[in-house]
Amino acid sequence: MLGRPVGGRRSKAGPAYPRDHMTRPSESSPSATGPQPDRPPSVDRLARSLVDIGLPHPLLVDAARTAVAEAVAADDPASAPIRARELAEGTARALLSDVVNATGVLLHTNLGRAPWSPPVGDDRRYTTLEFDLASGSRGSRQDRAPALLARACGAEAAMVVNNCASAVLLVLAALAAGRSVAVSRGEMVEIGGGFRIPDVMDQSGARLVEVGTTNRTRIGDFSTAIAAGPDVALTLSVHQSNYRIEGFTESASVAELAALDVPVVADIGSGLLDAACPWLADGPPGWLADEPAARQTLEAGAALVTFSGDKLLGGPQAGIIAGRADLVAACAAHPLARALRPGSLVLQSLQDLALAYLARDGRAIPFWRMATEPVADLRARAERIAPELVADTVAVPGGGTLPGVEIPSAGLVLTGDRVAELRAGSPAVVARVTDGATVLDLRTVHPDDDDVVAEAIAGLAPAATPSSDGP
Repeated sequence: MLGRPVGGRRSKAGPAYPRDHMTRPSESSPSATGPQPDRPPSVDRLARSLVDIGLPHPLLVDAARTAVAEAVAADDPASAPIRARELAEGTARALLSDVVNATGVLLHTNLGRAPWSPPVGDDRRYTTLEFDLASGSRGSRQDRAPALLARACGAEAAMVVNNCASAVLLVLAALAAGRSVAVSRGEMVEIGGGFRIPDVMDQSGARLVEVGTTNRTRIGDFSTAIAAGPDVALTLSVHQSNYRIEGFTESASVAELAALDVPVVADIGSGLLDAACPWLADGPPGWLADEPAARQTLEAGAALVTFSGDKLLGGPQAGIIAGRADLVAACAAHPLARALRPGSLVLQSLQDLALAYLARDGRAIPFWRMATEPVADLRARAERIAPELVADTVAVPGGGTLPGVEIPSAGLVLTGDRVAELRAGSPAVVARVTDGATVLDLRTVHPDDDDVVAEAIAGLAPAATPSSDGP
């Protein structure tokens, strides 16, 4: 069994930009740039020779201008055409694009976390983003997808912002600005990018009240803090989603906090809607044990929960605030709500996602489909791709969720570090290196991309042999 990792579907192959919309028929690529022996070609002529790359003309001009300048500085005029093409192709490759995720990290933050395609609409038409068809008057963008998400997790109401940090920021600003919020010292988390809960709280205008110790915080610590500071507006429970404290520990549960005199806000982070997973035919997988869920956290007494849209929820980047209708309304009325609001593409995606949850159709949610695929099926796929390379592997949830959890998987193992070569393909195949071998974990590869993986391995044929150490 290989160690755990350290860290969608592809679109049809095509140019980085639709060239038929950017170039005129007369702008076809010259057959040769024809540089003089002592001088590079003109910038314009060189740029036109790169039109086959598919970038807009201004970007080709940038590449040509840089290449000409480098050629002049190096006193090597003949290098300009080759260098210009390298620069232009590098620019095209650096654009946001589809990749095949073979890392085994289901919620790979660097690859966009949950695989979810944007909704396909009709670009000849508009949407009812903030329009009420029944009355013909202005509506609210928080009326549709948020209401469906509230129904799915048993909340009175919900609203959507652009990520979970925004959700926490808005809740604190709307409900506790100028007042105190009690948080356990063991939950003063730092998320990716160096952002910390105390910093988010400071920006909201709320005052942090640290409670308990790093490893042990009792309900009595919260009671003492509330009695000592009558301006405590909330208690904040923050899920330790990207780390664990083990050993001599104690913490106050949401149910215990709910018995106090102030509302409990639970930042559950990862976005599991319901611990029972009614959208999965076989119920919750074992690796989800002890992960807090929105429905059960609200049932335990939380006034509000906040969570991400692109983690265990399985959708686009978003932050969801769900719970008591009066508190959600207060958040929606705060000026920050407009600054943090999502657009129609995110809301349409969340609407489709919420409808899938309500229909209990886990197969319609890419994350849950790949997370629950039987290992036997993954192994069968690997056998069809390259039977001599098949190995058992280990996948992980990723995305700052379920630290330490490993999910049995299967895939392919190549001798040595071949990840850079795999990334050079089109589409790129992103794999991982474990114990000196290259691992392509099929749990995070869509079955439609198995042929892409096979072609990528075929391109490495001289060195694509099973690891001598075994899986």
